[in-house]
Amino acid sequence: MFRKYFFSLTLFFVIAVSLAAQPDKITFSEWELVVRNQSFPEGITWDNNSTIYSSNCTGGWITRITDNKIDTFLIASDSTFGKTNGMIALSDGSLLACDYGNGTIVKFSNTGKRRIILSGYENKPFNRPNDMTLDKDGNLFFTDPKSYGKDKLDGRVFFYDFKNKKLTLIKDSLAFPNGIGISPIDGKLYVCESAKSRILSFDISEKNELFNKNIFIELPGGDPDGFNFDINGNMYVAHFGGGNLYIISPKGKILHKIKTPGKKPSNVEFAEKDRKTLYLTEDETNSIYKMNVSIPGFKF
Repeated sequence: MFRKYFFSLTLFFVIAVSLAAQPDKITFSEWELVVRNQSFPEGITWDNNSTIYSSNCTGGWITRITDNKIDTFLIASDSTFGKTNGMIALSDGSLLACDYGNGTIVKFSNTGKRRIILSGYENKPFNRPNDMTLDKDGNLFFTDPKSYGKDKLDGRVFFYDFKNKKLTLIKDSLAFPNGIGISPIDGKLYVCESAKSRILSFDISEKNELFNKNIFIELPGGDPDGFNFDINGNMYVAHFGGGNLYIISPKGKILHKIKTPGKKPSNVEFAEKDRKTLYLTEDETNSIYKMNVSIPGFKF
């Protein structure tokens, strides 16, 4: 009887270790077209209710998709904004946005009224505000690239404390910083350094300073652009120019390389009530697509 018990216990242990050693089993559907005739779509964001918003970087309008109904939320002449890129839909129905046309960070009410949150740094407009993310306390991190090139180290990352209304330059000398986000697993800040085809990670101090810069992963053959995390900390990265969506584990291992409908995917967002629908903006086809995924997206 002892031998039988020992065998069963050993078998259980082997199975448990084997399962623990396997990466997350992520399944996904084929891409489905949501909308055509966009103009360099980017900055896609979900309002945690019923609506998806997406920038049109070269077109000067914001697309709104509610319960599969597609319309225009804002056009430039309606609100005097320039050209938006990264955006975040807030719980009060408003939108935070990178206005790279005017070099500002703006907020739109749910009726489209604009308010400038940040007009620049050291009495100058920002260069080209690109993408943004919030931490668990609702404070803002955003990227501000300028020139594109491996040797053009004029990109920056800023932090804004909404409560104290304090703006801080927390990182400079980057080669076109782009997508940005905070991992739900290790709490690090991840930044796509697009011109060097890599993603960096930084620890965040209690004073919201960045330290321990590391290369998380290199993705040659294109630019890592916008990304998002699922609840297990896997990163879903749009590989602009490479024509793929990468799913990368928290340890920097590529779990899946999924071909996208065009060669220029730019950003991704988890949406719907279960956060198992992944939306993709794609700039070669100027369209938005979606797929179903098995692991829900993460949101603070």
